[in-house]
Amino acid sequence: MSTPLHQRLASEFRTRIASGRWPEGESAPSEATLCEEFGTSRGPVRQALATLRAEGLIAGGRGRQPLVRRGSGATAASALGSLTAWAQSVGRDVGQRTVEQSRHAAGVELAERLQVDEGDPVVTIRRVRLLDGDPALIEEMHFVWSLGRRLMEWDPDSGSINAFLLDGGADLFASTHTLDAVAATDSDSELLSVPPGSPLLRVRRVTTDSAGDVVECAEDRYVPGYITITVENRLLAATRSRRKAS
Repeated sequence: MSTPLHQRLASEFRTRIASGRWPEGESAPSEATLCEEFGTSRGPVRQALATLRAEGLIAGGRGRQPLVRRGSGATAASALGSLTAWAQSVGRDVGQRTVEQSRHAAGVELAERLQVDEGDPVVTIRRVRLLDGDPALIEEMHFVWSLGRRLMEWDPDSGSINAFLLDGGADLFASTHTLDAVAATDSDSELLSVPPGSPLLRVRRVTTDSAGDVVECAEDRYVPGYITITVENRLLAATRSRRKAS
């Protein structure tokens, strides 16, 4: 079976970034330009760019040209985007153990987070992720049915959910992350082998498609010491203002 076009495009785009053909901090070619170059429709190009966006190699979207991110070499893949891609990029052995994979009716709180009606079917996957064999975090992901139904016949122990969905053409366009610290519950303690009450880094995520509709919400709980998360802000507006003033 031949490799799908969007995967071949993603591989080519990664090569261009790694080689410097698409320099960091500069805009990559537009979707229209890439479609013309490769003689394809926008679908495969958008899927390929979405894969690189999830890996932290490019930023931007919604009609803007993709921007090659600074430091976008082999270690640029973000644990917030894809733990599997990040771990592989830094030479860590990543694994997973599924605790829950279910289709169920959305309760009041989950319906609000996913912007669906109470009682609508949703899919929940809960996994313990392992780094070099040790439990490093708990992932709890909730998907709207139109997306989550793809996961009901897939083995969550087999690898990256992000990669599986993106390879299948899922429209995972953007995500918003909220970080705080929480105390480990009894359940966290058992799954992560830490004492109850231990501090955990909590990352809550909401993912939207290119139309702005919520397709997933998630909560990850990290054991300190396994992953360092760096948040970079670029004060582009301020820089432009100073340039104009000068």
